This record gives sequence, structure tokens and C-alpha cells, in this order.
Amino acid sequence: MRAIGLMSGTSLDGVDVALIETDGVRIAGFGPVGYRPYSDGERALLRQALADGAALTDRTARPGVLAEADVFITRVHAETVEAFLEAETIDRADVAVVGFHGQTVLHRPASRLTVQIGDGAALARRLGMPVAYDFRAADVAAGGQGAPLVPVFHQALARSITRPHPIAVLNVGGVANVTFVNGGDPVACDTGPGNALIDDFMRARTGAPLDRDGDEAARGIVDEGFVERVLAHAFFDQACPKSLDRNAFAFANIGLPDFTVANGAATLSALTAASVARVVKRLPEPPRSWIVAGGGARNPTLMKMLCDRLYPATVETADAVGWSSQSIEAQAFAYLAVRTQQGLPITYPLTTGVNEPMTGGLVAQP
Repeated sequence: MRAIGLMSGTSLDGVDVALIETDGVRIAGFGPVGYRPYSDGERALLRQALADGAALTDRTARPGVLAEADVFITRVHAETVEAFLEAETIDRADVAVVGFHGQTVLHRPASRLTVQIGDGAALARRLGMPVAYDFRAADVAAGGQGAPLVPVFHQALARSITRPHPIAVLNVGGVANVTFVNGGDPVACDTGPGNALIDDFMRARTGAPLDRDGDEAARGIVDEGFVERVLAHAFFDQACPKSLDRNAFAFANIGLPDFTVANGAATLSALTAASVARVVKRLPEPPRSWIVAGGGARNPTLMKMLCDRLYPATVETADAVGWSSQSIEAQAFAYLAVRTQQGLPITYPLTTGVNEPMTGGLVAQP
């Protein structure tokens, strides 16, 4: 069946949209992909929603700017799907389901609390299509981490390529997560900061939304002492599975020195790469092949740092193996939406720490 997936991640860059064909187990084919970037004003709204979300204790509450952001997220995802259907001449009747992750504004699994804004039922009514949404809540309520959600999709992807096993699929979004694939159920966890700290640093120091192509980091000098101090945080020595809130390593929490722009970009990029390398000893065995997706795959400086720190394993981008680095998470939520419709598990003991494989998500009818 054909499914559309949507993703607005912790990097707050925009909405990715993708179509795949799947029965919820095998991936029969990849369809078109698209992207709707956020404007500076829209990113500011979402950053304020993240700030307001930090005080939430009720996942259904929408105080302050969260109510406005909730409406915005629903509307912009609807507009993204509508534009995608028109641009690709896709008949709504040919799409079985839309997978809608929403926008995470708080993720505290230790408190059994995860909050994604966006109204799945309202989206289904506007689109006139079934919408699967709220994928994390059931897992967290059952004592799981609720993240990462994409490992079951990574495992399905890994079946289609010939690479030395074990394979690690690394997604570097705002937070980075890894899936270990070597037969059997996947093993997964968040590894640490992905692009979030680099992006926040660049925005604060230069007004730019990111270190494009890693140009600043390539000119800078890494403060290895700072990297080691951050890696002394207890999170990095925890066993998998484990997950992070986007702001868990906010600058106020890690004592960021007064770096130059280049040195700060270099050091925070190195922190991302080093935290990925640190997780290797927490996996069942060292991966021989790493495949990198997400925004980090488009950063040559970060990719070189990953190659250096993960040697002798090979490191390549998702695009290099025929996947889509940009759209892999949107494709994943199309896949998860079909699994949700079919009543198939989306989280597992070794991906989120839940006691048994669990279904998740709700399906809203139009």
C-alpha cells in the first residue's frame, strides 16, 4: 500500500514529506519526496514552544505559545501534504494513510512524559485521509524511552543493501540516534547531541541557522578537553536503550566556553562525532559499516570526524547506498503509519527498553 510520512525534527528546519509503498514489513518501493522549510519567524515560534514545553507536566496542556504552535504545526503539515499531492499528481484515494509525528516539545521518559504538538484528528479531517499519529505515548506510558522510533524502518532498509555486518544506521538530526542491525530485533539508542548544539551556537553567534557544509568547523580547532568533560556526563555511560530531550545538553548545562565561531563549531561537531564513537562499546559488537542519514550527512566536516573516530569501520552517507539522507525520517513515519494500521509492533525491548514488542500510535479517520 502507499503511505505518506511527515517529519518535523528537533533541528527545526522544516517539514519533510515522502511517499513509500510497503506492507509494513517489506519496502516495495520509494516514491517522491518533498520539503517545506520554516521561515525565521516560524522557527522562532517553535523555539518558544520548546521553551514553554519545558514546564509541562500534562501532555495534553497547551499553555502560552504552545496553543499557537499546535495550530501552526497542524496547518503547515496539512499544507505540505496538499502541495505534495498536487505537485506529484497523487490521488488521495490511492494513499492508505499519512504518518504524522508532530513536533516534539518535551521528552522526559523518566517521568513518563513525552509531548508532540499537532492535532492528528484535525489533520485527518482537513486532508480527508486517515492519519496515524501520537507514536511515542504508549511506549513511554509502559515504561519505555519512546525513542528512537525509526529502528524498525532502519532494519527494513538494511535488508536491501550488501554491506559487511553488523551495520549501524546513524541518524544525525537535532539529536543523533543509532540502530544496530545484525539479524534479530534491532538494538538502538540516542547517542547524544546531533546538530542541535551546532545549530544553536551558529544562530547565537552569527544569526545563521547552521554551519553550512561544516565550513566554520573545518577552519576551527577542537577543544578536546571540553569534549571529554561533556562526555563525562552519566548519559554517555548508560547502556542502550536510552533517549534524550533536545535541550538536555543546552549550553547552560555544559558550561560552553567563549569560543570563536570556528573553534566553537569545530568543538561541537567533534562532540557529536565523539558521542557516536562512545556508543560503540554499548552495542553488542562493533559495527563494521556505518550509514549516516539526517542533516549531519550533508556536513562534510562532521562526516570526516565520524570517519576518523569510527575507523576501521566504513562510514558513508545514506545517499551513497541509494537511500535518502534528507527524507529518511519522513519515509520512516510512512512505514510506521502502515505498521500502526496493521497492528504491528513499532518499538522493542532493545530499542526503547519497553518490556515486550509494542504497537503504538493512534489512527484518526477523516
